[in-house]
This record gives sequence, structure tokens and C-alpha cells, in this order.
Amino acid sequence: MTGRLIGVGLGPGDPDLMTLRAARLIGQAQVIAYPALADGPSLARSIAAGLIAPGSTEIRIEVPMTPERAPAQAAYDLGAARIAAELEAGRDVVCLCEGDPFFYGSFMYLFARLAGRFEVEVVPGVTSVSAASARAGLPLVARNERLTVLPGPLPEAKLRACIEAAESVAILKVGRHLPKIRAVIEALGLTARARYVERATQAGERILPLADAPDDAPYFSMILITKGADPWL
Repeated sequence: MTGRLIGVGLGPGDPDLMTLRAARLIGQAQVIAYPALADGPSLARSIAAGLIAPGSTEIRIEVPMTPERAPAQAAYDLGAARIAAELEAGRDVVCLCEGDPFFYGSFMYLFARLAGRFEVEVVPGVTSVSAASARAGLPLVARNERLTVLPGPLPEAKLRACIEAAESVAILKVGRHLPKIRAVIEALGLTARARYVERATQAGERILPLADAPDDAPYFSMILITKGADPWL
């Protein structure tokens, strides 16, 4: 029999925010797979490090952080092939994923390559949006309000249209796109309603009004915008 592929959500960074199921599966795993920066550290592995059993086989998937898609796709092709070899040998593989596997999660790229051939289990995790909202003390939606989640790399015109039509907004993957995003929010007169959250729950976490946000933002940063009154009061 072939092994199972298990995609495990780790939450946004604090190991205490992993689910009990995720912690148990990681601790029992004989084979662990995780994404990593090319020639750099793996945030996913660092979150789960205290749970990985000594002697476990580790599959490190080095993903280049480039605007071009081809290098990353090649990295996932190679990672999927290495995982498939373990699964075909009858060994389960636990794949670590920051946040939630199916919410902008790296695990989706492995799922697309392997789900048709092997049994897959997905363990959900706390999303960065939930973590940022909690850490900022900022309720996002209540009653019949809508939350719009947007990726920072969107073109400026599309970003503006989406924010303008939204009620509450979470903008992810801010990073080098911060100047463009900030300009759009300022043009819409929403700067006072926007909160900047950097590395929520991780070391180096920062939570600031958007007006006080740094010029350079890391990839793991987010902007939250609430437009209306406080409907939960």
C-alpha cells in the first residue's frame, strides 16, 4: 500500500498556535517535507522544530523567491517527485505549511501534483488574517458585513477598485508593494482606517497605524482596513 500525503497547517508563526492534531502528526512523522528559501532557512521547519522526531527523513523543497513562475514550479516538480518516492514505498509524508494549507499555502502546489495519485489529508491551520486581526485587537466583520482578501501584487487599478468596493479589507503579501498599496489607500482617504501588521505572532512582530509603517516591508506583512462603524457594539 502507498503512504498518505498529509498537509499540515502550522499557523502564522507561533508554535503555540498549531492545532493538537497538527502537533501529533508532526511528532509521529517518519518523513517530513517543507518549503525553504533557496540556500536559506525554512520558516515552516522552524515553527515545527520542537516536534520533529530525531532520525526523521527530511525533504527540503528549495523555492526561489522570484517574480517568474518557472523556477518555483520546477522546485515543486522536484519536491513532488521526492515525496512520491516515499509515498510509493509505503511511508506517510507530513508536509509542513505556514498558515493554512489551502489559504495561499505552499502545500497547494504539491497537492495539485500528487492528489490524483495518493491519499491526501489536509489539516487546517490558523490563517495570517485571523492572527493579524487578533494581535491588532481589530475585529474585521460582524453581522452581514463582507471581508475582502486581496494580494498585494495586484495591479494598482485593480487594487483600488477592490478596496473601494469592499467593507473590510485584508491585503496580504505586502512586501515590496507597500509604496503602491499605501498610495492607493491614501488616494481613497482610508489611511486613518488602515492598520499595518508585520510578522504577526512571530519574533519581530510590529503593529502600527499605516501612516507610521516603514518604507520597506517584509513578505510576511499585512494591511487591515475597516471602513464602517463598530457593528459589534
